[in-house]
Amino acid sequence: MLFPIWMVGCAVTEVRDNAVKTVVIQPGPETAMGGDNRYTLVGRFSVHNMQQRFSATINWRHHANEDQIHFFSPLGQTIARIEQDVTGVRLVTAEPALYQAENVEQLTQQVLGWMLPLSGLHFWVRGMHFPLTIAELDLDHNGRIVAIRQDGWKIQYSAFFPMKVGMLELPKLLELSRDNLKIKLMIDRWLDVGDWHKKSVAVEWRSRAVKLR
Repeated sequence: MLFPIWMVGCAVTEVRDNAVKTVVIQPGPETAMGGDNRYTLVGRFSVHNMQQRFSATINWRHHANEDQIHFFSPLGQTIARIEQDVTGVRLVTAEPALYQAENVEQLTQQVLGWMLPLSGLHFWVRGMHFPLTIAELDLDHNGRIVAIRQDGWKIQYSAFFPMKVGMLELPKLLELSRDNLKIKLMIDRWLDVGDWHKKSVAVEWRSRAVKLR
């Protein structure tokens, strides 16, 4: 399936440790999970922990409650494919071998040796916090989120795509860390982006914010 390219090119807005305010966001209603949250992204993905290093090209398509994530080698060969929908979670490796589990976090830890926090990452990758648990956000002088601490993870944003009028800036480079695990995602382009990136849709969390500094 072909999608129109929403953002391309190498122009980015860099972030240089310029957080000026930290706020705590209390958990919100489950309705915050809904809406037109579809997207497809293409980029580069790497993982580093004490046991291994992993890097790949990533193609991630999200629509409603379904995810399809493909990891490719530099030669374009499929390393692994993760699928999540209402029937469950599946991971297919290059052999090929099929694995199933209750959630992506458990499955990736067991098969790949590192955890992919998909429930949170679905929001973090868009520059948002996961709405159902408490979150601590660092904001810059423009009110843009430059770091999130949530569910034991720290998410740091280092670059964004240029902002369009009435739209949020979409992340270009983000790094996740938890204990000895570090995950880096460099997004080369966003495709088929839903209405969630409109500023008028994405301001609800501010009503639950408590300023720390």
